[in-house]
Amino acid sequence: MTVSFDFKALGERDRYKLMIGTIIPRPIALVTTVDEHGRFNAAPFSFFNCLSADPPILALGVENNPDMSFKDTGHNIRMTEVFTVNIVSFAIAEAMHVCGSKYPRGVDELKEAGLTAMPGHKVASPWIAEAPAAFECRRHVTLELGRSRQIIMGEIVYAHYRDGVVDTERLRVDPAEVDAIARLGGDTCSTIRDRFEMLTPKL
Repeated sequence: MTVSFDFKALGERDRYKLMIGTIIPRPIALVTTVDEHGRFNAAPFSFFNCLSADPPILALGVENNPDMSFKDTGHNIRMTEVFTVNIVSFAIAEAMHVCGSKYPRGVDELKEAGLTAMPGHKVASPWIAEAPAAFECRRHVTLELGRSRQIIMGEIVYAHYRDGVVDTERLRVDPAEVDAIARLGGDTCSTIRDRFEMLTPKL
């Protein structure tokens, strides 16, 4: 027996609940930006993934405020054209959660969370010293999805890795050293510590 849903007949909240409970696990981007006054901002996003390697493109799903004004991340990227995606490890999961709180504009979430802002190498937005990896990005294109949400694509221009995360000769990233967490439905998160291999079939 199958239970089916007509997404056109569902409200936004019900569609959201079905999607986030089913499309799992979703990686978490702790996105750092800087506004036009030089103030830092950090916010987590689980509507996030990589889309292309040539050019190297990441995508963020950024929701607007209920009054349709831009949240800090969307505003800052619009003003500066840059952002940095920091991968969230288990070690900084609680700090990421702090960054997700609703602070007034201008509050430095990194300071509130006890995280260390490092100066960007090629962009104005900072990267987080405690993150296992971080990607400095320039805005590539923004898709406006109605008034409520944007899909922001960024081209990776520089990457930072904590020592021991990547084999610099083979460019192999050790998932155990990244120790990333992912978002499931509701408030539930998961680690990636249980792994298995599946070889690509050869025809």
